[in-house]
Amino acid sequence: MNMRILILISFSFLLTTCGIYTPYGAQTSGAKTFSVDYIKPQTPLASPAIAQNFTEALKDLIQRQSTLRLEDDKGELQFKGMITEYRVSPVGVSGDEIASRNRLTVSVKINYVNTLETDLNFDRTFTKFSDYDSGSNLLDVEDELMADISEQLTQEIFNASLGNW
Repeated sequence: MNMRILILISFSFLLTTCGIYTPYGAQTSGAKTFSVDYIKPQTPLASPAIAQNFTEALKDLIQRQSTLRLEDDKGELQFKGMITEYRVSPVGVSGDEIASRNRLTVSVKINYVNTLETDLNFDRTFTKFSDYDSGSNLLDVEDELMADISEQLTQEIFNASLGNW
């Protein structure tokens, strides 16, 4: 009998401390839909293929980490933007002034519109980078670098717009 009471008390304590569950920590403000416009390349080095892959990566991440439904146009939560920087620069210069590593830096300017809670809207630039060996040709490692950078950028965009932090 005492064991049942202990289990019942433990279970009720668990229910009261958990609070309201929101899948993956997403704050959707009651929204049910989202849309992502094509993230346009606004810098000469960012190709349309890179921009398209980034756009799809953002859609995929939001679908994986929220319960929102993707709309082609005019979702309750709207993401628009452009790639404003796509730059390679030397880093890790050695003693003989030769770069041992190069850095690909990508910046994306995002306009986020929450049609249900306009005080959450923002225009913000997000920047991430990935380093690679200077002996490598950028074209040979670009897909891998962009996958890494896209993962970081999309997660940061998600956190800024829908994250609980």
